[in-house]
Amino acid sequence: MKHIKIAILTLAWVVTGTLVAQQTPASPQTEAISVTGATAHIGNGSVIENATLVFENGKITAIGGADTPTKGKLIDASGQHVYPGFIANCTSLGLVEIDAVRATDDQDEIGDIIPHIRSLIAYNAESKVVESMRPNGILLAQVSPKGGFVSGTSSVMQLDAWNWEDAVVKTDDAVHVNWPSSFRRGRWWMGEDPGLKPNANYQRDIAAFKTFMENAKVYKPELARQQNRPFEATQGLFNGTQKLFVTANGEKEIIDAVTTAKQLGVKEVVLVGGAQAHKVIDFLKKHSIPVLVEATHQLPPSDDADYDQPYKLPKLLADAGLLVSIQNADAANFQNRNLPFYAGQVVGQGMDKETALSLITLNAAKILGIDGEFGSLEVGKSATLFISQGDALDMRTNQLSAAFIQGRSISLETHQTELWKRYMGKFEGK
Repeated sequence: MKHIKIAILTLAWVVTGTLVAQQTPASPQTEAISVTGATAHIGNGSVIENATLVFENGKITAIGGADTPTKGKLIDASGQHVYPGFIANCTSLGLVEIDAVRATDDQDEIGDIIPHIRSLIAYNAESKVVESMRPNGILLAQVSPKGGFVSGTSSVMQLDAWNWEDAVVKTDDAVHVNWPSSFRRGRWWMGEDPGLKPNANYQRDIAAFKTFMENAKVYKPELARQQNRPFEATQGLFNGTQKLFVTANGEKEIIDAVTTAKQLGVKEVVLVGGAQAHKVIDFLKKHSIPVLVEATHQLPPSDDADYDQPYKLPKLLADAGLLVSIQNADAANFQNRNLPFYAGQVVGQGMDKETALSLITLNAAKILGIDGEFGSLEVGKSATLFISQGDALDMRTNQLSAAFIQGRSISLETHQTELWKRYMGKFEGK
């Protein structure tokens, strides 16, 4: 009983701490706001020096040089930079709070083929992890389930909300698949050779996926004896209202995944991971496959890969004409806050800075199908943007002075900033 009481108290502390730390979501914009004097990084590769940006009722109404007429409240951002809000694709933000506490991990459900599992209804708008994204300029995220073969269905969320209903920007945008590997390592704990060997179940797993998808394609709710939610959840893949995000890294796996999806009639496919995507560039271009590469801050994917392969992969693919963005892969969930610095790493590999910026702004929005509203600073688009004192792709200078989601001035306070202020007070003798 003593251990049970301790566990209950610990969980209560976790939940209470989350509620206390969360900032009250911002109220709707009530007056026009004009940002003047800043360097505006549009997100589509262009830059406006000494820019004036005006937004009203949550929408950008004007953007141009210093002679652009202002309106409403003025924000003097001279010497600073204004950016479109960064977009984190293929994350589990809001689904996992503490990796080591199973009760706070809701990213993975039981089952191998479960496309009807929807991430948005499990999204926790009170998450400390979510609020820690905003001070680095990450204002939108595709929240996706993980695990299994077909993990479930994602939705796109804005990161300042009372609940998931308020947060959702695009509902059920994509179905997520983890393509099996054609090779597997032996289970040393069962006495097997730990080396790589062909995966005996590879073709069997693919066959099971094909069978499911073929049945889903011909499923007609009005003719079915009973409702089949997994089949219903995939209908958008065949009519083009949803995308299939496929995680695959090997050359063979990438080709098999894309070929299989296209043969099944899936309209739009997005490759996630793609560690060996540079080996099949012509194939990916032929099928118009966007690529969500893994975070650049990692080791090479294999023993025979170049030591700097993760760093240069986004540029290799972008230079070849592919639509490329960056995602955090399976690293710790809180590492999503480093998204702008992954893009900054690609600048170090020779990519133009504004092109690198587009990896996590307009390119990310295009992949999610929300580029009509988000991803760049253009008239008519959502006023989801932030002002930084310096270069937002550099961790030394990415210091936000203001941020807005749909025109709402959001709080940049987090659990981390509260602790920083508390302990700075201690060191200053307060």
